Amino acid sequence: MNEHDTDMIFGRNSVREAMRSGREIDVVYVQENAEKNLSEIISLARKKGIPVKQVPKNKLDQMLRFNDPSGNINHQGIAVRVARVEYASIEDAERLAEEKGEPLFLIALDGIEDPRNLGAIVRSAEIFGAHGVIITKRKSAGMTGLAAKTASGAEEYIPVIKVSNLAATIDEIKKKGVFVAAADMGGQSLDKTDLTGAMMLVIGSEGEGISRLVRDKADFIVSIDMYGHVESLNASVAAAILMYEKKRQDRRK
Repeated sequence: MNEHDTDMIFGRNSVREAMRSGREIDVVYVQENAEKNLSEIISLARKKGIPVKQVPKNKLDQMLRFNDPSGNINHQGIAVRVARVEYASIEDAERLAEEKGEPLFLIALDGIEDPRNLGAIVRSAEIFGAHGVIITKRKSAGMTGLAAKTASGAEEYIPVIKVSNLAATIDEIKKKGVFVAAADMGGQSLDKTDLTGAMMLVIGSEGEGISRLVRDKADFIVSIDMYGHVESLNASVAAAILMYEKKRQDRRK
């Protein structure tokens, strides 16, 4: 595996799920004196024939610094070098929906640039039964090590799809009979909106929300009712609320 074609995944849950999913792993780095707390993962690596290397904490910190320049990396004493994530396609999400016998359910992100938010949304999407998460090539976080750490390995089980143009993707999706709901201020109240059936939920960035073009292309706008003084939710929190409500409605139908 060429080092230029690799990425780092770190944190116990993320590393464990990467191994369980069969992801190609080059090497496991374990912080010196932390082996006892990581015995399960080390044992799994050795069973799979993956080299395990002990490194000092400062060396592990340095190896992962590109994931978060601030240096505030909670790697929990373990990291692995893996092949860079291979982004999926809409067809992959459709196959997953077909395998589950469910109407297609997609999450599309319009301008989410924080990898932690991306990771949290991917994690929620997998938990709440979405069949794919769509991100854009420009003005979007990618599935870096920090995003994967936040996702806790969920990216191994749900397609993450990178597209060039979200507006064009919406047009493509709508031709498949999928309704598109964009989350934004001033829309229909969430508890009064029918989210059942084939659906794409579009989540915008905290700062700017969804773009005007994406808003115009959506079938309808949906808003989460708020009862406090703060006027907006973190994007990943809003996404989780919307996903939960969509699946709740599907189960009751």
